Amino acid sequence: MTYTPPTTEQLFVLNHVARIDAMAQHDRFAAATPDMVEAIVTGIGEFAAEVYAPLNRVGDTNNPQWRDGKVIMPPGFKEAYKAFVEAGWGSIDGPSEYGGQDLPFTLATVVIEALGSANMGFSLCSILTPGAIHALMAYGSEEQRQTWLPRLVTGEWNGTMNLTEPAAGSDVGALRSTAEKITEGPNAGLYRIRGQKIFITFGEHDLTDNIVHLVLARTPGAPDGTRGISLFLVPKYRLDAGGRPTISNGVHCASIEHKLGIHGSPTAVMVYGEDEDCLGEIVGEEMGGMRAMFVMMNNARLMIGCQGVQIGERATQQAQRFAAERVQSALAGSPDRTPVTIDRHPDVRRMLWRMRAQTEAARALVYYAAAQTDFGKLGDEAAAMRAEVLIPLAKAHATDIGCEVASLGIQVHGGMGFIEETGAAQHYRDARIAPIYEGTNGIQAADLVGRKLGMAGGDLVRGLIDDIAAAAADFPELQQLVEACRAVTDWMVGANTADRLAGSYPYLTMLATATCGWLMAVQHQAARAALDAGEGDRAFLDAKIASTRFYLEQIVPAATGLAASALAGDAVLEPLPAIA
Repeated sequence: MTYTPPTTEQLFVLNHVARIDAMAQHDRFAAATPDMVEAIVTGIGEFAAEVYAPLNRVGDTNNPQWRDGKVIMPPGFKEAYKAFVEAGWGSIDGPSEYGGQDLPFTLATVVIEALGSANMGFSLCSILTPGAIHALMAYGSEEQRQTWLPRLVTGEWNGTMNLTEPAAGSDVGALRSTAEKITEGPNAGLYRIRGQKIFITFGEHDLTDNIVHLVLARTPGAPDGTRGISLFLVPKYRLDAGGRPTISNGVHCASIEHKLGIHGSPTAVMVYGEDEDCLGEIVGEEMGGMRAMFVMMNNARLMIGCQGVQIGERATQQAQRFAAERVQSALAGSPDRTPVTIDRHPDVRRMLWRMRAQTEAARALVYYAAAQTDFGKLGDEAAAMRAEVLIPLAKAHATDIGCEVASLGIQVHGGMGFIEETGAAQHYRDARIAPIYEGTNGIQAADLVGRKLGMAGGDLVRGLIDDIAAAAADFPELQQLVEACRAVTDWMVGANTADRLAGSYPYLTMLATATCGWLMAVQHQAARAALDAGEGDRAFLDAKIASTRFYLEQIVPAATGLAASALAGDAVLEPLPAIA
C-alpha cells in the first residue's frame, strides 16, 4: 500500500487550472513564488508518504479506543500529528497576524490532499480546523481571535463543527441544544450550553491538549427553524489566567461510532452541560448562527470534495501497481499464448484509464474551486460568486468519483480486491462516507437548483456554461454536453420546485462533468503546447494527453445522456407501493 506523491500532476494543475502564478501577482499572495509553491507541494508529498501513509493500515485495523469519556488514538498517531504541527503544515493559509503563513487556500488544499491520500481517516483531524478559523475571522470578536486563533492556526488545538443531533439529522433547524445567557457573576456574558450532538469528527482524542468546538444551539425564545439558531465557541477545557487549558468545561464524549470506514477518525457523540456547567462564547450575533456556520461548512464541503481526489489517487496508484505485476492469461487475439500482466488486457486498461482520468478531473475541479475562493479574497467578486456555484459541484461530483474509482480499484484486483489484506477494500470503505457527510450529495444537488441557480436569475450558472462553451470548440463531445446543460438550465429556471428537485442530481452530474471537461480541455491544450515547444516531462505530458482525451471522448458523452432524467420532472417519481 505504498503512496507516491503525484507532485508533477499537482504542480501542473496549480499552474494551468488554478493559475497560482496570477495569485502571486497580488501583494497578499506575493510569497507564493514558483519556488515556494514547488517546495510546499514537494515537501508535503514527502511528509505524507513518510509519516502519514505508514499509519493508514494501522488506523484501519487498530481503531481509536473510547475509555471513560476519553479517546486514545492508535499507535504512532500522536507522534505523527506533533510532527505535522511542528513542521507548520497546518498554518499554510492561516492569517499572519495569528501565526499563519497567509499563503493561498489553494496551496492548503494541496496539503490536505496529500495527507488524505496518505491516510484519509487521520487527515480528518485537520479538515475542520481551517473552517473554524475562517468562521472566527469572519464573525468572531477580536478578543476571541486573539485567544483562540494562534493555537488553531498552528494546529496545536483542533476545531470541530457541531450541527447534527439524534432527532434532527440533516434538518439542522430541528436541533434542541440550548444556550442560556449568564447575566450575573464572574461568567456574565457567557452562555450555559446544554444538549447532545452526534457524528462529531475528532470530537474527542488525545492528539492535542484542547479541542475547540463550534456548536449550534438555540437561545430562549428564539424562533423555530434555522432562523433561531446561534453559534457558540465551546472549548473542551476553559483557559486559566495564564491561557492554559486546565479547567473542565462540562464537555463529555459519551461514545464513539463503529463505522464502515475511516476507522482512524474517531466519530464522537458529544454531550454538553450534563453533569457540570458547560460555558460557551457566542460567535457573532444571536440568531446569526447559520450565517457564521456556512463559512465553516463551505470550507468543509470543498475539503470533502478533496477527499474524493484523495481516495481516487490512492486507489488508482494501487490498482496500477497491482495490474502491472499480476500475470494472467495470454493477450486475446495474439498468436503468442504466453500469459501477460493484466494491465495489457483491454478491459483492465479501460478501467485503469477511467480511474486516472476521473481522478485528474476531480482534482482539477477542486483546485479550480479553491482558486476561485482565493481570487475572491483578492477582490474579484465574479470569482467569489463562481466559487459559490462550484462548491456543490466539487463536493458532490468529486466524492461520487472517489466512490467509483475505489470500486473500480477493487475490480482491477479481482477476487484479491475483496480480501482485506490487499488494502483495496479499505479505500472503498473509506470513500463511502464522503457523499454523505457535510450535507449529502442530494442536498448539494438541491442547493444547486435552489439557491445557486436562483442567484441572478440563473445568470451565474449560465456564465459558467458560457465559459465552458468558449473553450469547447475543438472538442465536439464537450460542445454537445454544453448545449444539453444550457437547455436543462433554461428549463430548470422556469420549472416548479418539485420538478427542479426531481432532476437535480442528474443535472448536477451534467454540469460538473461539463466543468471537468472544460478543465481537462485546458490541460490538454497546455500539455500539447508544452510538447510542441519541447518543454517539460514528455512521459508525463503524453500521459496527460491520453487521460484528457479519454475523459473528453469516453466520460463526457455519457453525461449528455442524463438530460432526459434531468428534464423528466416530479411526475415520474411516484411513491413506491407499501411493503406489507
